[in-house]
Amino acid sequence: MRTLHAAAAMAMILMPTVARSVEFGDAQQGLVYARQVCTECHAVDADDEISPNPDAPSFSAVANTPGMSPRALVVWLQSPHPTMPSLMLPPDVSDNVIAYIMSLREKQ
Repeated sequence: MRTLHAAAAMAMILMPTVARSVEFGDAQQGLVYARQVCTECHAVDADDEISPNPDAPSFSAVANTPGMSPRALVVWLQSPHPTMPSLMLPPDVSDNVIAYIMSLREKQ
């Protein structure tokens, strides 16, 4: 029983750290990557509203979609889309791009 309590206490201590590592990356590195890879289809910069591909939403529009969260972006980036190339981003790159996209979210 003591082991169970100790394990539960450790999980409670570590849980915020694990959650942060999933939700936060380096937004500046995410912008650099997005400018190199994503700008062919998406408007990436904060002041860009119209994407080169009219079927691809701007990153600002994605960030400001009601209910958008880092977790939703993880799922979105891992799901195939008919109009999006099949990109498999390493977790650190994905975290950085997500951090950048979420940095575009308008303050409410």
